[in-house]
Amino acid sequence: MPENRRDWILRSATQLAAVGVTAGVSATGAAAAAQDAPASDEHGATLPPDGKSWRIGVISARRDGKPQNINGHTWHFAQYLHPTIDLPTAQKHLDPGNKKYFEEIVRNPACDFGILPFPDSRITHYYEADPEVSQLFADSFPGVQVAKSLEQMVEEVDAVWLGDASGTGDDHFDLVAPGLEKGLPTFCDKPIGKTVAGTRSILELAKKHEAPLMSGSIFSYEWGVEEVRRLLAKGELGEIQHVVASMMGGYSPEGWFVYGQHPCWSVVTLLGAGVEAVSLHAQGNAAHGMVVYGDRPTAEIWYGRPDLRVGNKYNETSVHFQKGVYRYSPAIEGNFWFGHHYEMFNMARAFRKMISTRIEPTSHKEILDVTAMIYAGAKSLTERSRLVQLSEVLA
Repeated sequence: MPENRRDWILRSATQLAAVGVTAGVSATGAAAAAQDAPASDEHGATLPPDGKSWRIGVISARRDGKPQNINGHTWHFAQYLHPTIDLPTAQKHLDPGNKKYFEEIVRNPACDFGILPFPDSRITHYYEADPEVSQLFADSFPGVQVAKSLEQMVEEVDAVWLGDASGTGDDHFDLVAPGLEKGLPTFCDKPIGKTVAGTRSILELAKKHEAPLMSGSIFSYEWGVEEVRRLLAKGELGEIQHVVASMMGGYSPEGWFVYGQHPCWSVVTLLGAGVEAVSLHAQGNAAHGMVVYGDRPTAEIWYGRPDLRVGNKYNETSVHFQKGVYRYSPAIEGNFWFGHHYEMFNMARAFRKMISTRIEPTSHKEILDVTAMIYAGAKSLTERSRLVQLSEVLA
């Protein structure tokens, strides 16, 4: 019988420690990671017909019309969706931090959760309007073709992954439309659309062509989210009374539209769709907001929370239950990179499952709510931080 994911994480932690990579796992964290799952097709994914691999076409979005040469949201997730990497070639293009992360964590057999890289998927095509940028990726991931056009690519793949490390989403509709029109399961990075109207256009196109669509934040796939769900199912701490979702990084009006999505997604992941109103106040490089539901607890969001810089937490979520508070960050026992690996694995796993089941992991309502939360927050900032109804920006 295969080990479950809890055992894999515990064993990984031991092996990593033996080679000098600190990554212990607490009992709570391990329980969260377990979530009934051997890391196998028992997760709900089914193999492609005839035992073949799902063919994935990867698209790199642009930032301000310029290529993202080493797009972290395509290069990093490729580690999970493609069986091999030419590390010496890839390392020519990577910064030292990513090089170390790829070697010590992502491609370390002790960290493969018993299934990585997924045996039933591979990236067959990579598209960026500049073929030289695509070639960098193809050289680093053996077997990947440079797609000459999106139209050619969608004829030869089973699913599409659009990665965007820091763009605004202004080119997303044009990039995902050919695949959606073919009914292909599609991941579209956040922000899914630059505007509320842009987000609606993508959602409506996916619905029209019955194309499964996935979007969101990696924060939704942290092991702490699984632990919150376990606590709710067991009733150990009662019901949720309040949520505080925070991330570090200096606030800026422009950054709010891209990175402000992360804490918004943390709230919606835990409390669901149906947000009624948002207020936002910014001072210096920090922004703090309130999220109001009509029938559920309120929540707070932080973008640029100052104290998170201590210990380099990057983000932290506090869930206030009736009988106690549960806090989590991406780190597993203080190791951010091991925890980051886990959440990326989890997100890629959800995409893989969507390909095979054609069931979307998040609802269109949740996706639209997050976009509307961003725009309601921006409107609030210009109007003395008043509480702005989502209906005002959705109209």
